[in-house]
Amino acid sequence: MDVIYPRCAGLDVHKQTVVACVRVAGATTALVQEVRTFGTTTTDLLALADWLESFGVQQVAMEATGVYWKPVWHILEESFELILANAAHVKNVPGRKTDVNDSMWLADLLAHGLIRASFVPPTAVQELRTLTRTRKQFVRERAAHVQRIEKLLEDANIKLSSVITDITGKSGRAVLKALIEGQTDPEQLLACIGRVKASRAELLEALRGRVSAHHRFMLKLHLGHIETLDQTIASIEKEVGQGLEPFRQAAKLLSTMPGISDVSANVVVAEIGIDMSRFPTPGHLLSWACLCPRNDESAGKRRSTRLRRGGVWLKTTLVQAAWAAIKVKGSYLQAQFQPLRARRGTKKAIVAVAASMLTAAWHMLRDGTEWQDLGAAHFDRADVTKTANRLIRRLQQIGYKVEAIPA
Repeated sequence: MDVIYPRCAGLDVHKQTVVACVRVAGATTALVQEVRTFGTTTTDLLALADWLESFGVQQVAMEATGVYWKPVWHILEESFELILANAAHVKNVPGRKTDVNDSMWLADLLAHGLIRASFVPPTAVQELRTLTRTRKQFVRERAAHVQRIEKLLEDANIKLSSVITDITGKSGRAVLKALIEGQTDPEQLLACIGRVKASRAELLEALRGRVSAHHRFMLKLHLGHIETLDQTIASIEKEVGQGLEPFRQAAKLLSTMPGISDVSANVVVAEIGIDMSRFPTPGHLLSWACLCPRNDESAGKRRSTRLRRGGVWLKTTLVQAAWAAIKVKGSYLQAQFQPLRARRGTKKAIVAVAASMLTAAWHMLRDGTEWQDLGAAHFDRADVTKTANRLIRRLQQIGYKVEAIPA
């Protein structure tokens, strides 16, 4: 097998150690391999960089091991061409698993060009990605505390969520704070509520319950957490706005697509960046985002069409956006969803819409164009004969004789 990179290295990265294997193969000299173990402190990693430079190494490969590869990457990226490998793609021979063998195996694969590099976005995109992911975690945590408050109110037989849409809104918080302060009279609690659809009698019955000291303590605890999380999310939103400044135009383009809000556009930019040259085709991007069926075929038969695991941050955001997009009447995405749902089921149909949205995002970011909706009649226009035959067949099924004459 031809050697692509004659001077390269493989790194087996752990929390406290990095096992490095340098592989030097000359045209006339014998193969030289040297293995050395370094720590993961900054001083040790700088020593690793000097050691690699002493051999004239140009390419370095490492596995994506949790977050342990990141400090190694940040220190080495200025001096070497780094390749981040998916651990599943470079698995070693079973039964020969040691740190030294792993580093030598990575160096050997890299030398022959057998490692497919993972996508590592620029530092600015990585920082934006960290912010959007943290925001999503805090939003989920806030929702969990709201659900716990609702459970406490149900335990106290306060049916607040039955008459108010958002129990942490202005009226809901006023009622919660009154309950925490010891107020239990329904008439007094009713004064905390603004205009709602429920009648006065319904509100009084919903606010009549038995709130104990334990309920008040737990309500105060959860409400305090929610207020703290609200402040934290607001500060993250401010930081996201500043980090998004270089990518604001790209996010604005994406927000023209149905279902993509400003928050969703920020997440898409943070996950895939704005340079689409990293993904040669939309199919490469769909595969990276795990929004396409896995490869599982044997004897010419497709054994499974389930999605690949992974891409949870981008995949969940796009699926949520797809649910909003299919509600836009007369849109291409709604027209795509309806027949797919009848034929393949709701879940596969919504994933297909999410994949179409990511495909459109690839074109929009590459070309710098806004969303151009093809319309609900796109599929009818795509194959007029097929559409006409389907409608004629349907009329014949219900007892009509049909003769199709082109206009």
